[in-house]
Amino acid sequence: MKSSNIIYHQASVTRQRRNKLNKHRSVVLWFTGLSGSGKSTLAHAVEEKLYQKGCRTFVLDGDNVRHGLNSNLDFSDAGRTENIRRISEVSKLMLESGLIVMTAFISPINKDRSEARKLISKDDFIEIYCKASLETCEKRDVKGLYKRARAGEIENYTGIDSPYEVPENPDLIIDSDDQSLEESSSTILSFLESNGIIN
Repeated sequence: MKSSNIIYHQASVTRQRRNKLNKHRSVVLWFTGLSGSGKSTLAHAVEEKLYQKGCRTFVLDGDNVRHGLNSNLDFSDAGRTENIRRISEVSKLMLESGLIVMTAFISPINKDRSEARKLISKDDFIEIYCKASLETCEKRDVKGLYKRARAGEIENYTGIDSPYEVPENPDLIIDSDDQSLEESSSTILSFLESNGIIN
């Protein structure tokens, strides 16, 4: 519940001024897909390419954030929704700071991603669906989590006993079953260039 005694302070150094200083637009690249679909790997590969071009960036990784900011949340439906809500708010703050923010979260529910887009704004929110079959994701299961979920050791695991809702209208689809990491990251860089986000 919000307090009525809170007043928003408008800073003199605005997002527009930061973007001018950075020589690129700040946006949120929202990577979504099953565990093992390549979200984090791709987000970091894109960040490396952007860094080489002199862009200011940051990757918010699902596992990393759950070690700190969201360490008190479980994997229930309510916990996942709150996880995405908090990340949306953090992403919005980082957007205002002038960064190209990359979020790598399963974010399995369309409604939660839609709320994130609404909060951040549709012009600044780029939804990137990392498309990979469950079979491929299970083969890449370096953490052994799918195997544990299949054995009943982990409950509410996305793709096994918890649903993943495929994005209805993503801005980009990366087919990580067939595309290499280099091809995928280059596709995203080309998208950013063609949309005037980077030079």
